[in-house]
Amino acid sequence: MADEAVDTGSVQLSADTAAESQFLGRTRELKELRADIERAGLDTLAGRKAPCARVLLIAGRPGSGRTALAEELVRTVADRYPDGVLRARLGEPDGTPVPVERAAGELLAALGLPIPPGAAEDDLTEALRAALTGRRMLLLLDDAASAEQVDGLLPDTPDCLVVAVSQGPLTGISDVRPCTLGGLDTKSALELLTRHTGSVRITVDPRAAESLVEVCQAQPAALTLAGGWLAARPQAAVSDLAKRMHADPDNGSEISPLSRVFRLVYDQLPGSAARMLRLLSLAPAGLVDPHTASALAGCSVGRARETLDEFVALGLLRAVPSPLPQYEVPACLHPLLRSLAESHDRPGELQLARARMLERTVRLLQSCRATTETDNPEAREKLQGMPRALRFPNPRAAADWLRVRRPALLASARLAVADGELDTLARRLMSQLVRTMVAHLGTQAAAPDLYGIHRLVLDVAERRDLPREQAAALLNLADLDARTGRTAEALVRYRAALDAGRAANDPYATGRAMESVGGTHQELGDYDRAADWFGRALAQRLARDERAEATRLYGRIATAHTYAGRYGDALRGWRAALAGHRKAGDVAGHARALSELARVQEYAGRPEESLRTCQEAVEWARRADDVRLQAALQLRLADTLEHLGDSAAARLHRGAAERMLVEEAQDPQDGRGSREAAPDKEPDGDACEIRSASDRD
Repeated sequence: MADEAVDTGSVQLSADTAAESQFLGRTRELKELRADIERAGLDTLAGRKAPCARVLLIAGRPGSGRTALAEELVRTVADRYPDGVLRARLGEPDGTPVPVERAAGELLAALGLPIPPGAAEDDLTEALRAALTGRRMLLLLDDAASAEQVDGLLPDTPDCLVVAVSQGPLTGISDVRPCTLGGLDTKSALELLTRHTGSVRITVDPRAAESLVEVCQAQPAALTLAGGWLAARPQAAVSDLAKRMHADPDNGSEISPLSRVFRLVYDQLPGSAARMLRLLSLAPAGLVDPHTASALAGCSVGRARETLDEFVALGLLRAVPSPLPQYEVPACLHPLLRSLAESHDRPGELQLARARMLERTVRLLQSCRATTETDNPEAREKLQGMPRALRFPNPRAAADWLRVRRPALLASARLAVADGELDTLARRLMSQLVRTMVAHLGTQAAAPDLYGIHRLVLDVAERRDLPREQAAALLNLADLDARTGRTAEALVRYRAALDAGRAANDPYATGRAMESVGGTHQELGDYDRAADWFGRALAQRLARDERAEATRLYGRIATAHTYAGRYGDALRGWRAALAGHRKAGDVAGHARALSELARVQEYAGRPEESLRTCQEAVEWARRADDVRLQAALQLRLADTLEHLGDSAAARLHRGAAERMLVEEAQDPQDGRGSREAAPDKEPDGDACEIRSASDRD
């Protein structure tokens, strides 16, 4: 049995169980667990259909091989679950429980399903249960801290199986019998040592090997470290290590075997390597790559990778299967590393290491984003000015790095904000993280992660009393709320953003907040308030001589009046918008405004005026080379002519519209016909800005 497996905090979907297992021992436990799958539950015995999935619990202390046993069980029974295996880790390396909504969101993402940004825990867990209905899947929930975590993710279908790993019983989940782990059997423990040392040293001194197993209490993690220590010292006998362990002055104390063997391994490390190992306790989500280790320890990237590989050989780290070099700190060692760091390094030194790590992450994110800006000379120049180790060879490599490091990057942002002493770096990190995700993934695909980042930005802004950044974060969160149908919540946040923008004397934030409040009222069907708020935003734009924005707002006011049935006010609004487009020389905008004016004239019962305006709009759309708008106007002309009784002319216009759309489909042009005539659904923002002093980055 290898050292206890540690997930990365992400979720994997897999149905492949053909890989050869390196698992050792636990024959009895595996047999009992497989039998427990077939055992009739209490509901079945009572004649009732099981309401949810069967839960198997593997309980044991960190380092007991509990995750390895769970993985072996999954491997052996996965063929019974043709829809695959889902994995999620429910605990951070430092023991902090992972929120249920985050775990549910990651499971939905693993299933390829959309995740509504900012959705509540109940909505996400309900969506997960609905997604698992009718599927035969196996869920492995590692490092569960409480029954509530597991219960929130429990499928409603008895066709699924849940394997939970925890330190103790999950009281509150019915019909669960824990499989509690102790040490390995002696034969398996000796074989685990043999994998590291070779068979000769075990064979020549079997009593010493058994003594070593005994002092390690046959715990897999302790034996792995012992095997790594022996493997690094080919001339040392097994009895040498056994004597060292027995001679430990704390041998009779409550210190665990894992702690004793870890301390022995740690004490033999060179000073620089020991310091790097201690500082790995600061790695976000327990995930380490050469850049993280390099920044923490203040050494070169190449030297950091060599040291990390040495740690893997000693059993102190585990290499993560990944297209890029990545390692993880075993959860059982994390508290030991943290204790060493707190006792050997001054708080200021630890804070400096955190700052170096965050600064390196910021620069890597800058480089990752700059690789997408191939047509920007300034970005290319900035990229060339970075050290070679921080540059990505091409956009594909940058995208791979972002994908692989995503859990660690998000964890970095959470830890930086929770620290409270590095808020300037935290703000820069979150700004770059948002921009990089949008550059590589797009706003829509990155929205679930962006929502969490914007909430962190808001936390820092409120803590540091930064109203300008509060306004930006609230606007971004409100935009995402509005796009996912939480209109009432969006309205509250837009109003709060308006207050923050006024406190910061930020005309951009106040103008956008007022317009967004108006748009939200319009979405809620309160057209009077919508027109009023658009009017307030218009007054600010006119006072600042922002003519293009004022012209757009005239259109939004007219749209609100149209919805309210106040066609006279709507006509005045669109005529004002027409004047603005004419002064600006905006041909396409002029065509769209004429189209809307014709629509309102038709609603107002003026078909002849609507016909003339629509014909004029067709001419302007032709000048703008907007084929889709021309087609839409031809259809509107057809409807108006039909209303006026000229069916023959109406058929001609419909035929012309159909030909235009067919020709455009056969010869699409970028940027042509991208918008129809109705501007009443204009987006309020891009949900990706963080406006702060860090914009210079």
